[in-house]
Amino acid sequence: MSKNFDVVVIGGGPGGYIAAIRAAQLGFNTACIDEWKNEKGGPAPGGTCTNVGCIPSKALLQSSEHYEHAGHAFKDHGIDVKGLSLNLPQMLGRKNTVVKQNNDGILYLFKKNKVTFFHGRGSFVKGDANGYEIKVAGATEESITAKQVIVATGSNARALPGSPFDEELILSNTGALAITEVPKKLGVIGAGVIGLEMGSVWRRLGAEVTVLEALPTFLGAVDEQIAKEAQKLLAKQGLVVNLGVKIGDIKAGKKDVTVDYTDDKGNAQKAVFDKLIVSIGRTPNTTGLNAEGVGLKLDERGFIAVDGDCKTNLPNVWAVGDVVRGPMLAHKAEEEGVAVAERIAGQHGHVNFNTIPWVIYTSPEIAWVGKTEQQLKADGVAYKAGTFPFLANGRARALGDTSGMVKFLADATTDEILGVHIVGPMASELISEAVVAMEFRASAEDIARICHAHPSLSEATKEAALAVDKRALNF
Repeated sequence: MSKNFDVVVIGGGPGGYIAAIRAAQLGFNTACIDEWKNEKGGPAPGGTCTNVGCIPSKALLQSSEHYEHAGHAFKDHGIDVKGLSLNLPQMLGRKNTVVKQNNDGILYLFKKNKVTFFHGRGSFVKGDANGYEIKVAGATEESITAKQVIVATGSNARALPGSPFDEELILSNTGALAITEVPKKLGVIGAGVIGLEMGSVWRRLGAEVTVLEALPTFLGAVDEQIAKEAQKLLAKQGLVVNLGVKIGDIKAGKKDVTVDYTDDKGNAQKAVFDKLIVSIGRTPNTTGLNAEGVGLKLDERGFIAVDGDCKTNLPNVWAVGDVVRGPMLAHKAEEEGVAVAERIAGQHGHVNFNTIPWVIYTSPEIAWVGKTEQQLKADGVAYKAGTFPFLANGRARALGDTSGMVKFLADATTDEILGVHIVGPMASELISEAVVAMEFRASAEDIARICHAHPSLSEATKEAALAVDKRALNF
């Protein structure tokens, strides 16, 4: 096997494996190094996303939603379920199967595209503009060389100071996806994407869930109107969210965790949980990369410093995904991976940060792209807004899920779409129309004039666009 490559990608998560495949498609002799292991010690490419993030969490969200529907919503459809019971080992087993299918799928794609895969930890040894030596520490240690290097080593869950993850009582996303018995009382620190999604999974399965959030507002990055609607709907489901909390001591006992905190009124509080999920953000993963050994520059927060094209300070070394600036989103990493591969080939890779969609896969789902109303106000941008509730959408009524709304924000003068925000059924799928529209700088009128299938949830998008001009037809 050749040990000399045109492109070597360190990391096989969404940014890494996609970058490797695109580089191979462009004719480069490409290798990808990834150290994730499955339960048998074999390769498990796909990074955090595939192994302990996006994929397994969506599997559990889907399973737990089926369970909740069987216990509550099915009767409205004339379906009586008797003797309903939870088989948690089966649910977790299905989740693991879905993960393995994705791992195997990536290995297949490497083979299909002639990407050489190395199972182990990749790190710099030495190098310059003429090439880099990369060490692969796996079952055996070997050395490979690369003309170009793409670093895609991802991120790690951030722990609270003094309260490291033990994945038994104090859990990161990894432990939150592998709880073997539904806790009676579950605490979640952090009301972000991971906290709300994991809290939703275990609430549906029977846990009493309390979320403790330091910020005074719920989902501060989300459009305020949408966030308030989401908070109301989640509270109605029984998800307790306490805002403006200051976390104090966390003490893990033999079977539970005690959390001392101060509430938003300044009162001292104490809560005892069977399990505690900590989801307060993530930190870039550069451990073991030997960045300092080759002079790879990190910024003040520990991210690999890159320019707008994902170039590092070293010649022919690039970095993408969670390990660099920008949103920590799998699809952002993928787009950067493709763009870098194309730039290496002399093409003009493109990533538009203004049209990267965000999704929270709670029920209802929350999705958005572009500016929020509060951002437009702060920037002094004159805008028009239009909303349409799923309550008035025929498909939503037929589905039995009429919660939430679609909201459009458009420039007051040009009518260009500046932001689209959705809380409601299948928001993760509906937001793509808005992304396409904004990428091509469409106006609200453009969406309002496009024929949408009837009955469909996407009609709510059309109606919200019509509402920008105060001419919604069905509300």
